[in-house]
Amino acid sequence: MDTTEGRLFEVKIGKGRAWKWLYAGSMLLGLLLIWVYRASHVPEAGEKGRWAWTAVFAAELWFGFYWFLTLSVRWNPIYRFTYKDRLSHRYEEKLPGVDIFICTADPIIEPPSIVINTVLSVMAYDYPSEKLNVYLSDDGCSIFTFYALLEALQFAKSWIPFCKKFNIQPMSPSLFFSKSTVPVHDSSFSDWTTMEKLYKDMESRIDAAMKLGDISKEIKAKHEGFSEWSSNISSKDHQAIVKLRVSEKISNGPIILTIDCDMYANNAGSVRDALCFFMDEKQGHEYAFVQFPQTYKNTTKNDLYASSLKIIQKVDFPGLDGQGGPLYTGSCCFHRRDCLKGRKYSELSNVELKGERPQILEASSRILEEKTKDLATCSYEESTQWGKEIGLKYGCPVEDVITGFVIQCRGWKSVYFCPKREAFLGLAPTTLSQTLVQHKRWSEGDLQIFLSKYCPFLYGFRRTKLGLQMGYSIYCLWAVNSIPTIIYAVIPSICLLNEISLFPNVFSYWFIPFAYVISLSYIVSLWESLIHGETLKAWWNEKRMWLYKRTTSYLFAFVDAILKMLGINESAFVITPKVVDEDTSKRYEKEIMEFGSTSLMFMILSIVAMLNLFCLVGGIGVVIVDGAGALGSLFMQLLLCGSLVLINFPIFEASFFRKDKGCIPISTTLSSVAVVIIAYFIPVF
Repeated sequence: MDTTEGRLFEVKIGKGRAWKWLYAGSMLLGLLLIWVYRASHVPEAGEKGRWAWTAVFAAELWFGFYWFLTLSVRWNPIYRFTYKDRLSHRYEEKLPGVDIFICTADPIIEPPSIVINTVLSVMAYDYPSEKLNVYLSDDGCSIFTFYALLEALQFAKSWIPFCKKFNIQPMSPSLFFSKSTVPVHDSSFSDWTTMEKLYKDMESRIDAAMKLGDISKEIKAKHEGFSEWSSNISSKDHQAIVKLRVSEKISNGPIILTIDCDMYANNAGSVRDALCFFMDEKQGHEYAFVQFPQTYKNTTKNDLYASSLKIIQKVDFPGLDGQGGPLYTGSCCFHRRDCLKGRKYSELSNVELKGERPQILEASSRILEEKTKDLATCSYEESTQWGKEIGLKYGCPVEDVITGFVIQCRGWKSVYFCPKREAFLGLAPTTLSQTLVQHKRWSEGDLQIFLSKYCPFLYGFRRTKLGLQMGYSIYCLWAVNSIPTIIYAVIPSICLLNEISLFPNVFSYWFIPFAYVISLSYIVSLWESLIHGETLKAWWNEKRMWLYKRTTSYLFAFVDAILKMLGINESAFVITPKVVDEDTSKRYEKEIMEFGSTSLMFMILSIVAMLNLFCLVGGIGVVIVDGAGALGSLFMQLLLCGSLVLINFPIFEASFFRKDKGCIPISTTLSSVAVVIIAYFIPVF
């Protein structure tokens, strides 16, 4: 695109379409040959291994279908670039108001010190301060969060000028002081040390209050807001306490940023980046929201738990952008207020970014505060369209995804923008349990969408592109992947032990399509990871977590989603903890996988690992006894079983060699071994 045209952003289309055709065509041919082999070599009725063959065939059909869905996000990726200087030149005096929403719910899981760092970081954006409004919603009604916020507001009087004077990035003081140092002879040394001391002092006061378990009378006397808290208040039973909420009656910014309480602003120009899309003269009126990547500051060098979701961020989302726009992921996203309020897109209407800000006098602020309390109560939306047609959709663990999809079905497009400097930095889970629980919630909510009236293929029919429907279904069907994955992780190994061949002989022509599809899949996966900055070990860790999530998180999500659909179970929103103890943190930094507790998820992982170890040893014994003929017919199963043993090395290490608190409990190890031994004597096939 010719940048002299004066557009506020530029779009570049991904290259390599010829290679994609070659890849897709050859993979499809390989899959078809595999299915032909399965269909033409089904064991006769009553023949040993018939049920195992059928199950593996069904799994391979599913894998082929799911692979076809993933083509939708690899076919037409687009990459965007903004021109903030043009935005400033044309619209500096007409920039719209921006309301920033930060949500927290539990001061233990989400400590106030983390929350206020997010607040301080967004307050320091490179944007006119009179047009920037920050709202903190504390569903846990914590007096400690309120106190921390008061401390932060005092500190902000020094921090924000400091950030703008020295162009500080990241704008979170905690992150900035942990990564930055200034030489003594530097002209900014005095300012730097003074600011660091102010921050450390504030942090110490907040931590002291948390340890004490109460706010001192002296502090409470300084602000009338503390009078709202009484002994009868709890996190689940409290009146509406409005200090920084209900933006429509207070600031009414036409642009809204939603952000998690642990997701710090890392790029001072992010607001202006988003406005380059909303205010573009040619296409700006088409966009409902601009989604930025959620990146994390605490992932290890080799991304132990695959928390960065780099392939989703670098491959999937640019591909979704080429189909009409990415998902709304709940955080790091700028919205048009009108779109969240249910407005439908029309090509004939040019939506201007104007929000008439109420004129609020100091004397009337208390009256306004009392009036807005009604808007903040849980009962306000009863018998209204809030949670249905207005605002976020209620009743789903991934209300963000379903909300974004409905907005796109109203005719709007969305934008995915990945700037060179990360826009936001957050905290990723630092234990295996946290990671698996988080993915269980995501995959359960996504499957609920697929099983509801909002199924992408049904609700999105004639409302969105087929490619976008397929893209959404990639995530909506995460949980379903659990069944075929467990089939492939268990049945071929058991059949190996029982000398039942499920794959063609290595010397047969039918072996070629299996070898080709498996090899190409892993080559492409490795190539995608390496070109986007991951290490070889990070790719291997991602493959391990792929297996762990599919055999535990997705399995539990699948069961719970079905039970909810049948009215037997209800979904619960689980907050991922943002802090862990010191020993756990040290193991995480050393990239030692954390188990440490008895868990049904860990039990399943241990059983799968022990089963494959047992079957591999038995399979090698079979080959030694029967010779080369057995090796040829059982080669694929030996390879699969051996790969599963290799990828599960952290489980064997945690079961037999580690003695720290993060190891697998002996009870889990003994139970899993017992299950494997019992399974050996059950004539399954």
